[in-house]
Amino acid sequence: MMKIFKFILVLSSLLGACNAKKQKPAHELIPSGPPNVIIILVDDLGYGDVGFNGGKEIPTPNIDRIAANGVKFTNGYVSYAVCGPSRAGLITGRYQDRFGFSRNPLFAPNDSLMGLPLSEETLATALKRADYRTMAIGKWHLGSHEQLRPMKRGFDSFFGFLTGGHRYFPSDWTLKDISEVKKQWDPYRTRLLRNNARVDVEGDYLTDILSDEAVSFVNASADAPFFLYLAYNAPHTPLQATEKYLARFSHIPDQKRKTYAAMVSALDDGIGKVLDQLAALDIAENTMIFFLSDNGGPEDVNASNNGPLREGKGSMYEGGIRVPFAMQWPAGIPGGTVYENPVIALDIFATVVAHTEVDPKNPLDGVNLIPYISGLDKSAPHQHLFWRKFDQRGFAVRAGDLKLVNANGLEQELFNLPPDTGEKKLIPDIQSKDSLFSSYKDWESAMVPPAFLGLKQGKAYNKSHPDRFRFEPGLESSAK
Repeated sequence: MMKIFKFILVLSSLLGACNAKKQKPAHELIPSGPPNVIIILVDDLGYGDVGFNGGKEIPTPNIDRIAANGVKFTNGYVSYAVCGPSRAGLITGRYQDRFGFSRNPLFAPNDSLMGLPLSEETLATALKRADYRTMAIGKWHLGSHEQLRPMKRGFDSFFGFLTGGHRYFPSDWTLKDISEVKKQWDPYRTRLLRNNARVDVEGDYLTDILSDEAVSFVNASADAPFFLYLAYNAPHTPLQATEKYLARFSHIPDQKRKTYAAMVSALDDGIGKVLDQLAALDIAENTMIFFLSDNGGPEDVNASNNGPLREGKGSMYEGGIRVPFAMQWPAGIPGGTVYENPVIALDIFATVVAHTEVDPKNPLDGVNLIPYISGLDKSAPHQHLFWRKFDQRGFAVRAGDLKLVNANGLEQELFNLPPDTGEKKLIPDIQSKDSLFSSYKDWESAMVPPAFLGLKQGKAYNKSHPDRFRFEPGLESSAK
């Protein structure tokens, strides 16, 4: 079956290349079989802190390689302005509000509803039907109950942590497992999980440890299609870096910004190791790599820089939802491409499954981006993009150049984004505001209320769940 599929894919690619040649002569790319897939998701990275978005202060040559080898999305969005819901949208290809993942989940291993519902299919589960090897590395944040963990959601293996963040130095990992967790932030200090067992690891810095694990997985999986979900927690707080990386930024006087820069530099080194390993194994050509942040940078918290964008993490303005976003697939798209139309992280799922012999279980909100990137389809991938902040009654909708924002649940503001990226000049166009709001209400009618209490409702959750930190024996085993 796989041989037949490869023949069909090559044949369709040849025909597609012939059609593309009329519109874009330089594009004569022929994928050879189903691609490997790597999603590199970083945490709280500022829009202006990568070289491909014009950043100068923090060199990111390896991250920039992805954009140079493929496409830079100048209007690349995530589906939510904080990490948990954003990740739920990415991994399912669906607006997370469709299934109630509208809040950042609490760490609640006894609660099977606190996380990604079992009704939702992950990209890993879909790709398993095409015989992909799958691994998740790093931050999960999609549920800590045993039924919600990575190996129950399509991943063959997992190495990382379940909660929304983690301390970076292994000397800080003083809790042996969740039996010692007594409050929300304690999991930042647990040992890492390998599959379902707590393990001791070699290395002195978490980002490096995760990068090395990614290289090992790529090296061991080169003989068959694989999917690697490499979800770093850097540069999310706590701000911690080793002297190796801090020394690169001795010229930065602000200690917070210096440490943040060091953390981004560590990310870039690790991503470079992965790219180099792909090249060494001669599999880079047919490997799809997506790079993006889970939301905008929280500038006041971690000293990130969102460049010209307004506000940051948590906001419906551009700084909260427009992120550094790039993709490479040398066998399928030309290098050096700049794509201007709005795209969203939901498109990753749709793009990947369009090039494998698998149909998704649920209808997707994302689209296959390859025809748009290649120029075969000249239209915009999306007529509208939507965002909702249920608890704050906030929302945003973008259609073409126009964006309607209600950041606080009270006031609607209309902006024209290409000349006003910073969302400073209000447009007094009542007709456009009414039209966009009507589109938003139509979309919202298909969404559901939050399925669980989140971080902002922690006290209420603890009151109604007194067993939150009482754990059944055997949930996690200890292993060296």
